[in-house]
Amino acid sequence: MMRIQLSDHFSYKRLLRFTIPSIIMMVCTSVYSIIDGLFVSNYVGTVPFAALNLMIPPLMGLSTIGFMFGAGGSALVAIKLGEGDHEKANEYFSLLIYTIIAVGLVIAITAIIFMRPIAYAIGANEDMIEYCVVYGRILCVSLTTYMLQIAFQSFFIVAEKPELSLRISLISGILNVIFDFLFIVVFRWGLAGAGIATAIGEITGGVIPILYFSRKNTAGGNLDSSSREGKEQALKGYGIFRWVLKNDSLLYLRKTKFYRPVIWKTCTNGSSELMTNISSSLVNILYNYQLMRMAGENGVAAYGVVMYVTFIFAAVNIGYSIGSAPVVSYHYGAGSHDELKNLFRKSLVLIGCAGMIMVTLAELFAYPMIKIFVGYDPELFAMTCHGFRLYALSFLLNGFNIWGSGFFTALGDGGISAMISFLRTLVFQVSVVLVLPVFLKLDGIWLAVVVAEILALCVTASFMAGKRKKYHYA
Repeated sequence: MMRIQLSDHFSYKRLLRFTIPSIIMMVCTSVYSIIDGLFVSNYVGTVPFAALNLMIPPLMGLSTIGFMFGAGGSALVAIKLGEGDHEKANEYFSLLIYTIIAVGLVIAITAIIFMRPIAYAIGANEDMIEYCVVYGRILCVSLTTYMLQIAFQSFFIVAEKPELSLRISLISGILNVIFDFLFIVVFRWGLAGAGIATAIGEITGGVIPILYFSRKNTAGGNLDSSSREGKEQALKGYGIFRWVLKNDSLLYLRKTKFYRPVIWKTCTNGSSELMTNISSSLVNILYNYQLMRMAGENGVAAYGVVMYVTFIFAAVNIGYSIGSAPVVSYHYGAGSHDELKNLFRKSLVLIGCAGMIMVTLAELFAYPMIKIFVGYDPELFAMTCHGFRLYALSFLLNGFNIWGSGFFTALGDGGISAMISFLRTLVFQVSVVLVLPVFLKLDGIWLAVVVAEILALCVTASFMAGKRKKYHYA
């Protein structure tokens, strides 16, 4: 099969072929918390399950550095590749990876020290606190590698190697499932076992890309035929893991300088992804608070299940946004306005079709999906099914907002991207989840996200229309 390059013209088929690995990759990445929740809910108990659900939002919030550096930095690197400056692209790439490692270690150590007050602050009661602290501290051990895994998802696409990112995500996800079964079902380690299994998957997902990108390109023009043949022979003994030790991508880790403007531009350009994930974490904490107040631990458990199932559907839109962003950045850097218009139009069509399909699937298969998690408790099962069917209406709209924010990040316009994310994930959702339950009670919590997405779509459409002449995508 012919390798797809960033410089290609993208038909619907080629665009799907290039982005599907990223979509599957995001689904696999979401497996971490889903698998943990599945095993904990069925084999450990309701209180540990509620504790896990309570800890996921702040832990995801701590990992947002990976999203920010991955989305914001990959756009800068792709633009440099589009301009033909490969040396500078690799220097920027290396600087960003080294920065993630340094910042990630500081955040992880700090979080481990203050995990107990963090758990109390987000609403843990005395029954849940020890579960929260143990699970949180274990996942902080792998926090830096999880940040790297998230960032590498974007950089693999820039390197024209989305299939490798998919392989790594599959390996990490499979390891998580295996060790969840082993530690929870066989060894009976409870919630700690779930945390250790997830940590193993995250460490694997962060370390393998380091090994891959640490080796300089072995397929480039700098090697003569005999040298290249010698390297190929040396790698044959490693079998299916040969690709880990053979970097034939556009990017590799190297010595670099500290470019302050690059760090600043990455942070500002990726601020929308940072805002999205921090805001989502804060909003999830608020949802849990409202549900604890109105429905107790069952409400928190129900929301956790809704989030697990929603992760799978949201991963489709996030994966498409991640997969298509480097292509947009490359053609913007190369000044290919016709191809930008082509990508813009086709993306809107694909996202609209995907939204309709996902809402239909969610409504049809709500019962069997949710029964996997809480089929043992009829009251909790009924509450969760009803809530998910209302919440799922948002799938029709959120793809446009997720992709719209990512589209402006890819163009290097972090300000607009951050504004869309800030309004969508924080301002609108917080406002609606506080107001709507006053009138609709528990249904108001489930429908809050739908109203917030409608408001956000108005903002996204306004920015799309207002900036079309500046960036020449329509």
